[in-house]
Amino acid sequence: MEISMLIIWIVAAVVVLFLIASYNKLVVLRNRARNGFSQIDVQLKRRANLIPNLVKTVKGYAKHEKTVLENITKARAALLKADKTADKAKADNMLTGALKSLFAVAENYPQLKANENFLKLQEELSGTEDKVAYSRQFYNDTVMSLNNSIETFPTNMIANLFRFKKMEFFRAPEGERKAVKVEF
Repeated sequence: MEISMLIIWIVAAVVVLFLIASYNKLVVLRNRARNGFSQIDVQLKRRANLIPNLVKTVKGYAKHEKTVLENITKARAALLKADKTADKAKADNMLTGALKSLFAVAENYPQLKANENFLKLQEELSGTEDKVAYSRQFYNDTVMSLNNSIETFPTNMIANLFRFKKMEFFRAPEGERKAVKVEF
């Protein structure tokens, strides 16, 4: 009788440890995903803060390129207002397209392309774009791990019990997936 009670206690302890480990894993993954999204947000805000300086530098050279500058300003405002993952992705892609137009306009102004402020801002923006891409990748990788844990057995039982929800990936719209040719 004592051996069977010991086996029952061991099995119960293993089950409890499994439940605790699974719950903790889900919490860690959810928090990593939230952190990853925050990092995307930080980089997008950094980029949005660089843009007024870039626009100001270009304005002096390209006074008649008003539409391009207005589109950048609108896209930046939309990015700063966006709250949800899908809205941020859409606004981010709109801003990326507007910036590509700006750099294409800069091609027409050799003295602007040689301007030290413009070059520095362009370099900072390029570095920020790399950070945005890395942050998106980290976020999506973490969301994938979380979603896999929520959907796979046996952690799906714990996820359902504690109401863990799948998270949304940071996606580019269909039109933004094509390679873009930008010449400087």
